[in-house]
Amino acid sequence: MATAMLRRTTTTISRLTSTGSGPSAPARLILSRLLASEVEAQKVEPHAKATSTTKTFSIYRWNPDNPTKPELQDYQIDLKECGPMVLDALIKIKNEIDPSLTFRRSCREGICGSCAMNIDGCNGLACLTKIQSSGSATTITPLPHMFVIKDLVVDMTNFYNQYKSIEPWLKRKNPPSVPGKEILQSKKDRAKLDGMYECILCACCSTSCPSYWWNPESYLGPAALLHANRWISDSRDEYTKERLDAINDEFKLYRCHTILNCARACPKGLNPGKQIINIKQLQLTK
Repeated sequence: MATAMLRRTTTTISRLTSTGSGPSAPARLILSRLLASEVEAQKVEPHAKATSTTKTFSIYRWNPDNPTKPELQDYQIDLKECGPMVLDALIKIKNEIDPSLTFRRSCREGICGSCAMNIDGCNGLACLTKIQSSGSATTITPLPHMFVIKDLVVDMTNFYNQYKSIEPWLKRKNPPSVPGKEILQSKKDRAKLDGMYECILCACCSTSCPSYWWNPESYLGPAALLHANRWISDSRDEYTKERLDAINDEFKLYRCHTILNCARACPKGLNPGKQIINIKQLQLTK
């Protein structure tokens, strides 16, 4: 911009000088000052720098149909043409670059827990994890210490079986006082369930727990134990003692060493370790 202004000013001065009489003294003074100011502006005007919006995503790839060594494959994404979340980048890669990329996703709102994976070394939901525009490449791998079915999809069979084993439903010994009516609960008793019922079973907590890594078949893990305490704490449930007895085991319960990786990994801000401590305390007083 300053260059163009300087060129116009120089042209004007030359035109005036080329006339017979030339510019007057005041005009020459004004033009010289204008020329000097524009030369100075040319010196200090910053040059616009092109900012790159390209981001590299390094994604774990493994195909059971071609069971070679797993590898990390790099993909380049223009962040100006992509949504703000990691899941947006994965969808863009699958739709526009590599349709063979495999991952789970559903609600895109942090409700279903389907898109749980390890992003830059931390377990989380791809739909709730923002893309870091600065820094090095974003590395995306499956949930750790789980059998991989393909790419970012892991086998959740054992995880769901453990959840099923704690019988996550209301159990009653006595029928309701009024047949066909709901079983009422006070606000105080209902508040005891806060911090547990919000769990979406994404497995981020369990797969961040070293005890679960080493004993996945015998230790129930943070997620299942959190849900166990949810029903143990429910005032409407009448099988509290039986539930406590069912998990009072050296491996099912007491493999938890309160490392609290589970609390740091939970995308819903829950604290499974706290609920496990509560179960251990109840075991002492039952």
